[in-house]
Amino acid sequence: MTVPPLVAALLITRGYDTKEKADEFLTPSLKHLHDPFLLKGMREAVDRIQRAVRSGEKILVWGDYDVDGTTGTVLLRRVFKLLGVESEYHVPNRFTEGYGVNIPALEAAKERGVSLVITVDCGIRSFEPLEWAKENSLDVIVTDHHLSDEAKGNPPAVAVVNPNQPGCEYPDKHLAGVGVAFKLADALLREEGLEHETPGFLKIAAIGTVADVMDLTGENRAIVAIGLKDLLLTDNCGLRALMEVADCTSEMTSYHIGFRIGPRINAAGRMDVAKHVVELLEETDFVKARQLAALLDSRNRERQQTQQKITELAFAETAEHGLSDFVVVAGEGWHRGVIGLAASRIAEKFYRPAIVLSIEDGIAQGSARSIPNFHLLNALEAAQDLFEQFGGHRAAAGMKIRSERIPELRSRLSEYATATLSSDDLVPELQIDAVLLPETIDLRLVDALSALEPFGQGNPKPIFVTKDLILREEPFVMKEKHLKLKLESGSGRQLEAVWWDGVERSKGRTPRRGSRIELAYVLEANNWQGNRKVQLVVEDFREA
Repeated sequence: MTVPPLVAALLITRGYDTKEKADEFLTPSLKHLHDPFLLKGMREAVDRIQRAVRSGEKILVWGDYDVDGTTGTVLLRRVFKLLGVESEYHVPNRFTEGYGVNIPALEAAKERGVSLVITVDCGIRSFEPLEWAKENSLDVIVTDHHLSDEAKGNPPAVAVVNPNQPGCEYPDKHLAGVGVAFKLADALLREEGLEHETPGFLKIAAIGTVADVMDLTGENRAIVAIGLKDLLLTDNCGLRALMEVADCTSEMTSYHIGFRIGPRINAAGRMDVAKHVVELLEETDFVKARQLAALLDSRNRERQQTQQKITELAFAETAEHGLSDFVVVAGEGWHRGVIGLAASRIAEKFYRPAIVLSIEDGIAQGSARSIPNFHLLNALEAAQDLFEQFGGHRAAAGMKIRSERIPELRSRLSEYATATLSSDDLVPELQIDAVLLPETIDLRLVDALSALEPFGQGNPKPIFVTKDLILREEPFVMKEKHLKLKLESGSGRQLEAVWWDGVERSKGRTPRRGSRIELAYVLEANNWQGNRKVQLVVEDFREA
């Protein structure tokens, strides 16, 4: 595949520095999907499921309540339907059951005659519930992608399928929970001679992978690129209805999944019950699907309002305690569905790892987010004696802790972060891909850069810098928070830029008319009322 010199240079700087690597990156295909049986525990999992299918056992799919778990639940249930099995499912209620597997729901499943439980995106640290299951002759297969407890090892399951478990030599460690579920589906379909059905499951796997903010490199890139290719043509009533309410009927990229589809799916588990997502994606009547999609849309609007309120309270708490190298804030009765989003905002604003905790009846449940050079789970393990429960990975985690232990947690994590992080680690960096002359910025360049799609974690949109630009007018404020900039180069080339959340992000240093600046930005095509023109999306600026 021939690409322009700038695209070739970008490929090289991102590590695709041979023809073979570049071709694989630019033309992701089914041949880039690894053999599912390379996953440790896959053979045992498939054998146990085949035995259950042959003998007509009752199977329960246990999915997490986020987009990763719910999409994986739908995916596995579709596979079982292909195999002639009607499975049950359980998606825990975030507020009444919490994260992971729990004994009461296992007991209820056992009473209904379930003999095999398969987890999606959870279970790797559910030791007590899985001990109960083993003692009560209820088989459990764990499919997960979170990090295991190094001291305890794996929980007592019939099989554990997790690329990040000790001893697993699977070549790609970045699969999402739905990605692991997809590999199990692929293995089952291969064993039954139905491998031609595998590509049909990539749409749902792509949605969960992007929305769970996994690296879009390696196998994930193939999953997402293929899954997105004809997603607009899906015959799934629920997906079509969701795309309508999210205004994604004419274009579908990783951006649309990450910022329009994903938040509406996640809103179900954050604000209400996540089973609405499974109901939506399994609905065959479009009128009913449209009603469910509208419900998720309304929950997402509610989520946005609640998130804003809790984030403001969390910022106020941060100011009260002072800014340390690890921010820990807590509040009585804070909505647990949005504390992870508030933690993300704190980590982004102050460039510190952060935990936001919601206290109810003396117990705090929290969510944590990190920054690039800080391994969050390692930090939590250093204070594991304080927690009732915790788990996660390098960038995000969840926990439960008694409220009286929060001050000690704050102190110990701050000390750990101070000892671990350098001063440079606490200063955000903007990685610039290239310096562009104003005359080279046009729609042809934007279209050429689309060869690098899908963009996301691990494969960000290229960031460019153009120097010596003059602001022609005062910045125009949109919706009280965004900025529009009209710029001109020394040669007279006029350009337009938009700075999303620029009022806050400029931190009081908004450029004024006549300012001469260097601008860091990503390139996009702006489509408005049938007109398509190039647009610079601002990342940052500095005075020339």
